[in-house]
Amino acid sequence: MSQPPPNDPTQPNPPGPWSGQPEPGSSAQAGQGWSSAPSGPVYAGGGGPYAPQAFGGSFGAAPEPAPKLPWSRAIAVTVAVFLVAGAIAGWAWQQYAPLAQYTIDEKGGALGEEQMTRVFGPDGMFVAIGFLAALVLGAGLFWWLRDYGPWAVAVVCVGSVVGSAVAWGVGMLLGHDPLEPRLEAAKPGDLLSAPLELHTWTPLGSWLVGAALAAAIIAALTWRAEPVATTSVPSASESPAQVK
Repeated sequence: MSQPPPNDPTQPNPPGPWSGQPEPGSSAQAGQGWSSAPSGPVYAGGGGPYAPQAFGGSFGAAPEPAPKLPWSRAIAVTVAVFLVAGAIAGWAWQQYAPLAQYTIDEKGGALGEEQMTRVFGPDGMFVAIGFLAALVLGAGLFWWLRDYGPWAVAVVCVGSVVGSAVAWGVGMLLGHDPLEPRLEAAKPGDLLSAPLELHTWTPLGSWLVGAALAAAIIAALTWRAEPVATTSVPSASESPAQVK
């Protein structure tokens, strides 16, 4: 009886090295079995262009750096910096604030027309010193705390309020001399400086305005749009053709 040719599609191929079936007794038939490799590209996890992204992150965006310091230490450093700055600013306010001069006569103390323009000198000096100090310190501290996100603005603003209060307290402690006791002890013709004080509470907000403005400027200069991925993922219809 003649055997059909090996390339006859109607007959099963005998086992052999050319047939695609394991030979009897071979290691493949014994236990290893056959596995079919999937067709098309396989995108496994790794460092390639199609690496899995973190949950909630956009494709192609760089991961955000982790904060270098814990929250408690960051807040403590910020408050400490504004405490020292507030003490120095209070001393400078007491030293350089222009004070009006009272002229003593038989009726008491009086202010001339020129001295009337200097009544609000301490208020203006407090605003100038506080705004500049908070602007510089707010910019530096916000840049340092930028990894903490929007909460860095709150920390810097709270620190500026502390600095404003310390500056006012130090200045009042060093330069506020009540006027009434000095008027009683003065003689006609003497000149008495007005006490160092704020006539309104508005100048205290100069520190907060300076710190908030610095944070807004730094945030606007460092803001940038999320990067767009430059590689495209092939669609299912564009899969490479398989060779049969």
